[in-house]
Amino acid sequence: MEYREFGRTGIQISAMGLGCWEIGGGYGAIEADQFARAVQRALDLGVNCFDTAEAYGFGASERELARALGDRRSEAVVVTKFGIGYPERPRMRDSSPQQIATSIEGSLKALGSDYIDVYLVHWPDVNTPFDVTMRALEDIVTQGKARFVGVSNFRREQIEQCLQTRRIDVVQCGWNLFDRRMDREILPCCAENEIGVMAYGPLAYGMLTGTFSEDMEFAEGDWRAGRGNMGVINLARTLFGPGYFVKNVRAVEELKKIAARYDKTVAQLALRWAMTHPAVSVALAGCRNPEEVEENVGAFEFTLSEDDLAEIDAVFETQGIETAPNNWIEDDEEG
Repeated sequence: MEYREFGRTGIQISAMGLGCWEIGGGYGAIEADQFARAVQRALDLGVNCFDTAEAYGFGASERELARALGDRRSEAVVVTKFGIGYPERPRMRDSSPQQIATSIEGSLKALGSDYIDVYLVHWPDVNTPFDVTMRALEDIVTQGKARFVGVSNFRREQIEQCLQTRRIDVVQCGWNLFDRRMDREILPCCAENEIGVMAYGPLAYGMLTGTFSEDMEFAEGDWRAGRGNMGVINLARTLFGPGYFVKNVRAVEELKKIAARYDKTVAQLALRWAMTHPAVSVALAGCRNPEEVEENVGAFEFTLSEDDLAEIDAVFETQGIETAPNNWIEDDEEG
């Protein structure tokens, strides 16, 4: 396992982390006992980063992670998030001091822990001034309820506004072969300010696992079944929407040929690629069983050359896939 500096936290974080969205529901099928075995196997292999959120089943993912870690909690760096999924709030977001106070207690209870290693704002709440949110986050650090705090899915200007009030320890953002927008502003900003970066979605929500076919049908209740109809987030459309899905699957078939030269899977290739950016501290990969964990850890057994990286880029150019579109969401002012 590779370990990296997690910004200026002093934590040595495993370059691969375990994302726990699936166990919260709404994202494919996963069994609790298999998830628990996967978490234990991850720990055995040196993975120490586990990412969850209040919104992943509103406590369900956090509770299952707590059960899976069992008496090995001290070996883990647990990251959880708050601030989205509240139907009565504008755009379902709330990062007010009152919500922070409520959410942190709920997450501590669900996780069965008296502290959280890293506590993140899940999405920006533009109706609460960022300085107010940051001061409230500082309060929970002072109280010992969180060791470090940060933000997820924030734009550069929003990160910079937050930094005027308090240091941001960690930033979480999407980063994969199909979505490289963060290299324009977010990753450089984090590097400049020595902020730890958690890259989520390195396997492009399953697209880069190499298991999809052009006529793939997702199970009912899986957010990908809408073929890109996921509210305001454009990424869902450009990955799974009509006119995109088939050419994306074809690109993955070409990437498999590059991976095969190293006797690796396309998923291992995609994870290795995500971890090549110098600003990335940890790439988060979901899993449903111990075998997937073992496969993902295989991404550490090889490196990609400059020629490999250029060949990978050429695959996307040939398929006409834009990997860094200017738009993030439909309503630019809200998010």
